Amino acid sequence: MPSTDDAILATHALAKDFNGFRAVDGVDLRVRRGTVHALVGPNGAGKTTLFNLLTGFLRPSEGRIDFDGHDITGKPPERIARLGVTRSFQVSSLFPQVSAVEHVELALQSGTSLGHRFWVSDRRLDRFRGRAMDLLAEVGLERQAASPAGVLPYGQKRALELALALALSPRLLLLDEPTAGMGVEDVERTVELIGRVRQDRTVVMVEHNMSVVSSLADRVTVLQRGTVLVEGPYQQVRSDPRVISAYLGEPVA
Repeated sequence: MPSTDDAILATHALAKDFNGFRAVDGVDLRVRRGTVHALVGPNGAGKTTLFNLLTGFLRPSEGRIDFDGHDITGKPPERIARLGVTRSFQVSSLFPQVSAVEHVELALQSGTSLGHRFWVSDRRLDRFRGRAMDLLAEVGLERQAASPAGVLPYGQKRALELALALALSPRLLLLDEPTAGMGVEDVERTVELIGRVRQDRTVVMVEHNMSVVSSLADRVTVLQRGTVLVEGPYQQVRSDPRVISAYLGEPVA
């Protein structure tokens, strides 16, 4: 993979068809190492499909995906994850009765020879307690360590999910609508949190809230009808007439 701009992730003419409908159409994407890269666009633009292609949850119909010198095209999510790519999901998938710290301990365990063995003894899980508490502190949940996930407010659930992603030591962190469904205060806390955890990591996020994008993103790719409409820094992209037209649904004089 070319290294002139130190890209950690790149797609080449990436495409995905569903029963004759092309949801992603020839996308060339380059994500620079150590940056936050936002994928935005109106509903139906192909953002989620592209995101699922990058993480192995969908196989492309055409094209190639490179991650840090590895061709990951069509590889299953677990193999991509082992290379250092971790994603969060828009829909919460926590266990309501399991405590926050136990969630993180299980995530840490999954990266060892124990794998996803939920029946291992508490004594074996205890070896992950210190690192689990460090991760909870990183996302501001150290005081909620013993709380079952089911009783946490929505914003704290999303913070816990981020801690689970960080437990896998990702080099590339993919966030799917990290502020979806949040009130203003939770959005502000989440922006601050992502700003902290981005250190020494690369982040790709799908996000509708343009205030969040402007606060975090070094580069923005705008999709429309499965193709790249515009790409560049936020201030450049937001004033582009093509972007205004795509969001407003009308031409700009």
